[in-house]
Amino acid sequence: MNIPNALTLLRILLIPVLAVVFYLPFQGHLLVAAGIFTLAAVTDWFDGYLARRLGQMTAFGAFLDPVADKLMVAVALVLLVERHDTPLFTLAASVIIGREIVISALREWMAELGERTSVAVSYIGKVKTAFQMVAVIGLLAIDPARDGTWLLGLCYVLLYTAAVFTLWSMVAYLRAAAHVIRAREGIS
Repeated sequence: MNIPNALTLLRILLIPVLAVVFYLPFQGHLLVAAGIFTLAAVTDWFDGYLARRLGQMTAFGAFLDPVADKLMVAVALVLLVERHDTPLFTLAASVIIGREIVISALREWMAELGERTSVAVSYIGKVKTAFQMVAVIGLLAIDPARDGTWLLGLCYVLLYTAAVFTLWSMVAYLRAAAHVIRAREGIS
């Protein structure tokens, strides 16, 4: 197994560890959970970099890498919805998770049509991911019942901003797919 694929598998193995640590009642458990998520986020960037740099891009890695990312974020958001129990927070988390499901299905369908590059990762998707990752790391680290600081407020703003970018990027992907579908169907 090559290094990038091993890092992707590590990220998947960290998911249950994140969930267990999040609930364990020891001093600093939230900081450890945030550290685990941060490690996963770093391995996400690093495995892509290594795959390109070392020429170790594989079909298995291309499939598993986005799955690992979406699983890690979805599990973290589900954990956080319980802790940050507000309608707005739940809506933002639902938008982010829902978009990931829709875009994953869209990419798979477009790949079947031979048009995978029509729905390739966009710049706005990368911006969304950056806001989302920073927000999730901060929200995992802060207990809202004890730490109602400005930092918690900033993390909420980052998550809500990520949700807006999430919708924006989803619309962009759906528009790109619609153009392809119209062209294939001969609709102008």
